[in-house]
Amino acid sequence: MSSIATIPAGTPVVVGQNVVPMPAVKPTDRVVPVVRTGELVVISEEAHEAARAAVDEAAAAVEALAGAPSSAVDAFFLGFAERLADDAVWAHVARANAEDVASAEARGRSTTRLVATPKMRADMVAGLRNWASTPSRVGEVIERRERQGYVIERRRAPLGVVAFVFEGRPNVFADGAGVVRNGNAAVMRIGADALGTALAIEAHALRPALLAAGLPEGAVRLVRHKAHGAGQALFTLPRVRLAVARGSGATVALLGAIAEQHGIPASLHGTGGAWMFVEQSADPEALESAIVNSLDRKVCNTLNVLLLERAARGSLGPVVERALRKVGAKVHVVAGSEGVVTGEEGFPEGSLGTEWEWERVPEVSFLLVDDLQEAARRFNGSSPRFVASILSTRPGAFEELYAAVDAPYVSNGFTRWVDGQWAYDRPELGLTNWERGRLLGRSGFLSGDDIVSVRDVFLDRTGKAAQRR
Repeated sequence: MSSIATIPAGTPVVVGQNVVPMPAVKPTDRVVPVVRTGELVVISEEAHEAARAAVDEAAAAVEALAGAPSSAVDAFFLGFAERLADDAVWAHVARANAEDVASAEARGRSTTRLVATPKMRADMVAGLRNWASTPSRVGEVIERRERQGYVIERRRAPLGVVAFVFEGRPNVFADGAGVVRNGNAAVMRIGADALGTALAIEAHALRPALLAAGLPEGAVRLVRHKAHGAGQALFTLPRVRLAVARGSGATVALLGAIAEQHGIPASLHGTGGAWMFVEQSADPEALESAIVNSLDRKVCNTLNVLLLERAARGSLGPVVERALRKVGAKVHVVAGSEGVVTGEEGFPEGSLGTEWEWERVPEVSFLLVDDLQEAARRFNGSSPRFVASILSTRPGAFEELYAAVDAPYVSNGFTRWVDGQWAYDRPELGLTNWERGRLLGRSGFLSGDDIVSVRDVFLDRTGKAAQRR
């Protein structure tokens, strides 16, 4: 068998339905053909080994966690929270974060999610303390069937190693650490923009909390390699039981394809941007509040497309205009919807699926529609099938939209409620949209509490072999 490095660079290679040129590789590189995306991914030996070492350490931690008392896990969460709340510890994190932010700004990178704000710090601390008070679900009996002489049960159990690839978000340690509650271990590859902050959190808060609680360091493990290949390698390793990816659409799609191609279930969120439909009956005060509070900052659940019922252009158009002006929004008015709000006119309706990535000036698309049915058709056809909201006082309107849209999150108010910390008081590991279809047996909200497996148990009470019926 010849080395892959013997294939000349530029040689045509069939990958799925595409023919792509063979990249230049070293003998130690790994080349992964990704059928769904039709590309060849090259992973260096260094990146692969960094990922493998982290996963091996995490797998060993899962075995150790099986015998750890619940009190030790509680102590870990509380110790992690106390260290983040300690100003002396946080000073190290703040310095590292300031350096990360300055570096990102110098390179023209987004810093919306990178800045470790006081609110982010408070949310991390609150989330960790919440995990300390949350009971483990390991051993929880889901179903029990009793027969003469025996019992059969279904019980929740740990899943194993959970691998995360996040963009530059310093708070991922607090979010991802939640998997330890149910005996799992986390391996994280964070974007290079936030790596310095992550290393500071690991050194001054995470690792000391694990050691003080008597838990293995591999229970929450950071992959220190900066190359994208380290994240890609994580999702090829057979000891990984769940792959969680968050970031931009193309990157997440590639990571998800790699994971699933290697038999690893994936929780993905790519394209964001919430949609809001406003009916003629909407309460003006509630409408203005919903728009303003859906555009406070740019995250995935921020209002992205605003649909106004055509019959409401005279009555509610001024309310929409006032709300958008209040937040200083840049509005992209779809061709045919002019004359209602101030904005850049002539935006092609075929581009309604565009997610606006803004830093300080909110951006939103605006379109007039005839009715709820058209709004639902537009959502199902052009959106990332993520968040759908309706502003209406008409009886039955919400249930009508709920039945019509193919979305995991539906509301009758502001869109930013789609946040695990805000909605369920649990740090979220991911928000999954339905671009690639509905999920089996779980919500689009993913938290550490959701990551369990199920084991079946047969208990013979007689000591004799039961007879099959």
